[in-house]
Amino acid sequence: VSKMNKDAQMRATINQKLIETGERERLKELLRAKLIECGWKDQLKAHCKDVIKEKGLEHVTVDDLVAEITPKGRALVPDSVKKELLQRIRTFLAQHTSL
Repeated sequence: VSKMNKDAQMRATINQKLIETGERERLKELLRAKLIECGWKDQLKAHCKDVIKEKGLEHVTVDDLVAEITPKGRALVPDSVKKELLQRIRTFLAQHTSL
């Protein structure tokens, strides 16, 4: 339990520092741009349309749609985008070693 608490505390501290410095917003903008650039957004949009077509508009709630597309959405994020984001976070952490 203690290790899980420490991990959760560390994540909260890092997240707080990301927010305070504005880096979190910059990372979100970078991610948004990269996902559009690689076609992820269009792929997910097409998948949403397929799900709605298959189930019928009147039978799909927003929650259903989110539950249906989330796993595919995560799987479609290119490794290069994940690696770039991870590298940016590591660089940020290296610059803020007081965490």
